[in-house]
Amino acid sequence: MKNILIIDAHPHAGSLCATLAKKSFDDSKEKGVSVELLILRDLKFDPILRGNFKGQQIFEDDLKEAQKKISWSEHLVWVYPNWWGTMPALLKGFIDRIFLPGWAFEYRVGNPMPKKLLIGKTAEIIHTMDTPPFFYRWFLGSRGIKIMKTNILGFCGIKVIKTQLIGPVRGAKNEKIQNWIKWDKVF
Repeated sequence: MKNILIIDAHPHAGSLCATLAKKSFDDSKEKGVSVELLILRDLKFDPILRGNFKGQQIFEDDLKEAQKKISWSEHLVWVYPNWWGTMPALLKGFIDRIFLPGWAFEYRVGNPMPKKLLIGKTAEIIHTMDTPPFFYRWFLGSRGIKIMKTNILGFCGIKVIKTQLIGPVRGAKNEKIQNWIKWDKVF
């Protein structure tokens, strides 16, 4: 069975994303899956990439540990909300700081396309939103998912194999929310 890393990328501990990530972790652990949970809001790091990949910024211990967990994993599960059509700043800052040249990809002389250093890993995205998923997908073109799938993970060699859109969360009745939480997700 694969080594799985679940990444809770919601800035608030009481969120549906946090609940979904923790439930997925607990259910997976209970069934003997090799799984870790990374909670971005608990990490201590500057989310602003300063110095444009020139190595002038301190690489915090929490980021070093996160890189180790991503390296260990074979499958990544990203759990985060749709904010302004894409991801929250916490997740964007994490990606900017951790998916660095020499670790996630490598520039090549004379070739505009980088070498993908995270090939062989798979991922899925669990994306909560206040927009109805069909509207996000068919009318808005799932732009935030495409950015994560192609421009970020795909750029580094990680293949997204599944996307789960959950919503609309705002105004959802408790029964609907409980059904989302009960969803037995073992990777």
